Amino acid sequence: MRSFAPKTLRTATLTALLIAVPFASAYAAGHHKGALDEATPTTFYGPREKGLIDQIRGVDKGIADARQANTITAAEAQRLHMRAAHISQAAARTAAADHGRIPAPQYQQLLRRLDNVDQTRRADSGTGFLIGDGADGGHYPNG
Repeated sequence: MRSFAPKTLRTATLTALLIAVPFASAYAAGHHKGALDEATPTTFYGPREKGLIDQIRGVDKGIADARQANTITAAEAQRLHMRAAHISQAAARTAAADHGRIPAPQYQQLLRRLDNVDQTRRADSGTGFLIGDGADGGHYPNG
């Protein structure tokens, strides 16, 4: 029987890399200035930014948990991780352009995109919200 440990390790490594790269690149982007350049302003992350980061981590954990439970395939997990990473990169770019802040319209858009990723994960894994009362023979996934 084949062992799935290398595949799981590879998925976990890819997940960690996809989460870390956007934040590391945003951090490194401000560290290439010369010695005579003006000091960089202190980056402030407010409740929106912290909440969005926590939401992205939660969605990534949900994807990893669904993959570990074998409710989604490795390809689906990778696709969902990539979508979450793109949202994380967009959030980092938006915050970097506005001194660590994300304006409300962009914040709402990022949350909608992240919710779509999470809903896709739920639909793919069969854990979406169920609708219907069962009177017609069953409950159906919403989404």
